[in-house]
Amino acid sequence: MTTPLPPGSRRPRGRRGRLAVTTAALTSLVALAACAGPPKDAGTGGTPARLSASTPPARGAIDSFTWAVYAEPPTLDYTLAFDYPQNTILSNVCESLMRWTPGLTLEPGLARKASNPDPTTWVYDLRPGVRFHDGRTMTADDVVYSLGRQRDPDNAAAWAQNFQNVTSIEKTGPLQVTVKLRKPDSQFPQYMATAAGVVASKAGVEAAGKNYGTTGGLACTGPFELGTWSKGQSIELERFDGYWGTKAKAKKAVFRVLTDPSARTNAMLSGEVDGGYLIPTESYGRLRESGIGTLYFGEGLSTVNVNITDMRGPLGDLRVRKALSLALDRSGFVRAGLGGAGTVTSSLTTRAAWAGASEQTRTAAFAALPPATQDIEKAKALIKEAGATGKTLTVATSSIGQDVSLLATAIQAAGTQIGLKINLRTIAPNAFTALFTDPEAREGIDMFPLTYYDSITDPLDLLTNFKTGAYLNFADFSDKGYDALVDQATSVYEPEQRMRIETELQKRVAEQLPWIPVAEWPTAVFLNKRITGAPTTIAYMYYPWAADVGAAAPGAAQ
Repeated sequence: MTTPLPPGSRRPRGRRGRLAVTTAALTSLVALAACAGPPKDAGTGGTPARLSASTPPARGAIDSFTWAVYAEPPTLDYTLAFDYPQNTILSNVCESLMRWTPGLTLEPGLARKASNPDPTTWVYDLRPGVRFHDGRTMTADDVVYSLGRQRDPDNAAAWAQNFQNVTSIEKTGPLQVTVKLRKPDSQFPQYMATAAGVVASKAGVEAAGKNYGTTGGLACTGPFELGTWSKGQSIELERFDGYWGTKAKAKKAVFRVLTDPSARTNAMLSGEVDGGYLIPTESYGRLRESGIGTLYFGEGLSTVNVNITDMRGPLGDLRVRKALSLALDRSGFVRAGLGGAGTVTSSLTTRAAWAGASEQTRTAAFAALPPATQDIEKAKALIKEAGATGKTLTVATSSIGQDVSLLATAIQAAGTQIGLKINLRTIAPNAFTALFTDPEAREGIDMFPLTYYDSITDPLDLLTNFKTGAYLNFADFSDKGYDALVDQATSVYEPEQRMRIETELQKRVAEQLPWIPVAEWPTAVFLNKRITGAPTTIAYMYYPWAADVGAAAPGAAQ
């Protein structure tokens, strides 16, 4: 897998949404909203992947369970929680004002109510009597302080971009906080259910100082508190019996750091660990057929794409981008690169992201998209018409995982068939992250595989990436009309009205192909027969999922 990736929207830290380079060690995916249906072209050996909204509920308490993570978090400071390892663990320790449910809907979290008295004001009324792990009781001052850390330019917060329209965060009562916005922002209240909305004890964070997130406690409110952290090996969470909500079923959750994908899979097969998310695609078959547990798939908010990084050369001609899209063997990639668990698509957004829209709007959002089927002859004609026959393009690839390497190979095969010369540039796994943070690392590269996942159930999370100057807009795609539509959609709170605008954004992106969409990718979770209860959706990034994990069979804790 790769090293963690900083998010970004105009700068490396703090963009709308999330980004992940998926690999054998980090099979990056995301999860659900029950509107897409099963994959049309999924499964190994022709057997469709069965999608599940959840795993069976726990039938009893348990002393502890062990979970595999592909990398050790550099910190558990909630302001820097931008990648899978941090959030998978932190979601069980630190809670936010709002909560993202396993079904990817919003509900009250540490705020018992959120109200919007006018378009530029959000008022959060807090739950009384909520205790922090440091023994203090949550007040409005803690909320003001915690959200303020996200906005502090000296703090390098990963979520700072989500506060770009915030003008003030003030205590307006002992248990009330009011946020004032520069302009209406439909995304801000949704992000209060992610790590952007985490609340920690002001006194606890200040006491930890520069060591906050790396040693000692986190002074948060979740069903677990941070226990022993054995650097490079494991992180233990202990049940917090002073929790305001439903008590966790396990007394302890142990996260084992297993960076090698084969070692991670073998640990699951041997029972050394009880389960894990981000299953290496090449291990799907072994785990599914092992008989020691169950491999679950949940509907996804992830799309696998080809990120166009340079439009100064042949890819500056739309006909060349369209030709590559037409020539890609998406079905073959899903079978080989995603272990059969995916769906070919010509959309950059997942169908699940449109769960808040009416059926009519969802239909309209996808009706105008080009087919995802391969058409070599049409692609050849476009290349010839563009005068691009024999032109050279370079694709970045890496050994970090078959989802990356096989997509790069599929791009090369597609280009070769239609008269282009495609060079593959292999980049070391630990250097692949630089493609997202360093313009110099992208020099001489025309495109590379990218998997994007949404942190909220809103297509705008992804579509805003093609606004002029957006962080992931590496090729400097610019369309003033598109920019205006992004601003218009951002200002609309009512989901149906906003998603009608997003339908037009989706249409424009499909026409211009700043990225080439390839497939939707579901999330995967493996549980052995001892435990159950974990959600199959991306909710595990921000929802205290480990509290739901318990014994698969009734009886005494074991």
